[in-house]
Amino acid sequence: MRLGIIGLPQAGKTTLFNALTGADQPTTTGGGRFEVHTAVVDVPDPRVAVLSGMFRPKKTTYAKVTYADIAGLDGSTGQTGISGALLNQLTQMDGYLLIVRGFIDENVAHPAGSIDPQRDLQTMLTEFLLNDLIAVERKLERLAEEAKKGAGRDRAVVQREIALFDRLQTALNEEESLRKIDLSAEDERTLTGFGFLSRKPVLMVINLGEGQPEPRLDLPEGIRAISLMGKIEMEIAQLSAEEAAVFLEEYQIEEPSLKRMIRHSYDLLGLQSFFTVGEDEVRAWTVRRGAKAPEAAGVIHTDLQKGFIRAEVVGYQDLTALGGMAEARAVGKLRVEGKEYIVQDGEIVHIRFNL
Repeated sequence: MRLGIIGLPQAGKTTLFNALTGADQPTTTGGGRFEVHTAVVDVPDPRVAVLSGMFRPKKTTYAKVTYADIAGLDGSTGQTGISGALLNQLTQMDGYLLIVRGFIDENVAHPAGSIDPQRDLQTMLTEFLLNDLIAVERKLERLAEEAKKGAGRDRAVVQREIALFDRLQTALNEEESLRKIDLSAEDERTLTGFGFLSRKPVLMVINLGEGQPEPRLDLPEGIRAISLMGKIEMEIAQLSAEEAAVFLEEYQIEEPSLKRMIRHSYDLLGLQSFFTVGEDEVRAWTVRRGAKAPEAAGVIHTDLQKGFIRAEVVGYQDLTALGGMAEARAVGKLRVEGKEYIVQDGEIVHIRFNL
C-alpha cells in the first residue's frame, strides 16, 4: 500500500509525514519545489503480537505501508498539466492523504494569503481534474487520428475507446471526478496504466493548531475528512514510548496519528489483513476486501495462486479463544474452503497448493 501525502505549500505535509513515520525531515522547504521523501512503516495491529505470543515464531512480520511526502503541487496546473517527474510519483500511489491547512501561524505565510480549508481542498481537487482532462483530451486526439487512418487495431475497439474517453471528458468538463464514473471490467482494463489522479481515493486531513476546533466543511461526495494537530503529533512521534504516553494524556489524544491514519487508510482503499502463522514466522498480509482465497494466496506468493487447491481457515477470535490450531480443528472451527471463498478480515489462512 502506497499513500501519497499531498497538499499546497505550507500545509504541513512534511509535519504529518514525520508524525506518521517517526522521521525528522525538515519542515521548511522552498514552496512548490518538487521533492519526495518516502518511508515504510509497520501497520500497528495488536493481533500480530497476540499470534506471535501464541506460536513463538523465529520471525514476526507486520503488514507494511509506504508513505510518500510529495511536494511540488501548488495549484498552478492550468492548461499545461503536472510536470513529468511529479506526475510519475503521483500516478504510482494507491491513494492520497490530502493535507489542508487549518492552523494559524503568522510566521508561516499561506500562498493564497489566508487560511481557508474549503478553498484549498477545492484547489487541489481541481488540480487533479485539470490534469486528467488534459490527458483525456490528448488521448482522444490520438484515437481520432487512429480512426481516421483506419489501419492497425480493430475499428470496433477504437470506437469503443473513443466512446469511453468521451464519457470521461464529459465528466471532467462538468468538474466530476473520475472515481464517480461506473466502469465495466473491460473499461477498467482499458484504463489500466493511465493513472488518472481523480480516480484515486482521497482522505482529507485538516492540519489544526493546538486547541483549535475542527472547521465545518462541505465535502464532495466520496471524500472523507479527519482532523489532527500535526505539529503536536510530530513531537509525540519523536518521543520514547513512556514520554509519548504522558504527552497523549496531557493533550487528550486517544491514540497517535499513525494508528488512526492506518485504519482510515485501510477503509479508504478497501483493504483488510489476514495472517499466516507457524514456528518460522507469524505474518500479517494485506488484501482487498472481497478477495477470494486464490487472490489472497497470490499476495503471499504467485505460485500459491497458480497451484491453489484449498485454504484452511480459522477466525482470529476462534483461534485465540481456543488456544491453538489443534484445538480449533478439534471443534470444527478450522475450516477447509475452496476457490470461491471470500477471505475475511483477521482470518488465519493456510494455503494448500500443487504445481
